[in-house]
Amino acid sequence: MNGTETDLALLVLRVITGLTMSAHGLNKFLGGGRIPGTARWFDSIGMRPGRLHAVVAATTETAAGVLFAIGLLTSFAAMAFVALMAVAAWTVHRNSGFFVNANGWEYNLILATIGVVTATAGPGRWSLDHLVGLASDLDGWAGASIALLGGALAAALLLGLSYRPARAATATS
Repeated sequence: MNGTETDLALLVLRVITGLTMSAHGLNKFLGGGRIPGTARWFDSIGMRPGRLHAVVAATTETAAGVLFAIGLLTSFAAMAFVALMAVAAWTVHRNSGFFVNANGWEYNLILATIGVVTATAGPGRWSLDHLVGLASDLDGWAGASIALLGGALAAALLLGLSYRPARAATATS
């Protein structure tokens, strides 16, 4: 592939993946139960307080998706992808196995991986990072570190501070 083909591939990957992430965030704001319903769901999976996490998740998914799609602060958007998907995989999908059709963590892994790979490769010349001169400073090992290590740290911190699942009732004799 030449540079133009690589830039086109990165653009398509960023736009489709970014808009997919944004759609998930907007759905928390505008779909079904909106923020109150999302807050109840977050409470039910142990992310407390649910309303705070509903707003933060919806905002982060929406903003990170848009930033990823336009290629602005791409490594930091990818960091958000990793954090969001790690928290989702741990709180919702970890006990369901790998495959998404059984509510497994497959989808979370794919989105986080796309984030890390794009942060490592860089967003391409057809990105705002390239236009403003950030691309070469925030890709390669720096981009990989921001996305993977920053995302993992953010997820661990969030889970440590806020994940409080209900304890299963114990049977008494």
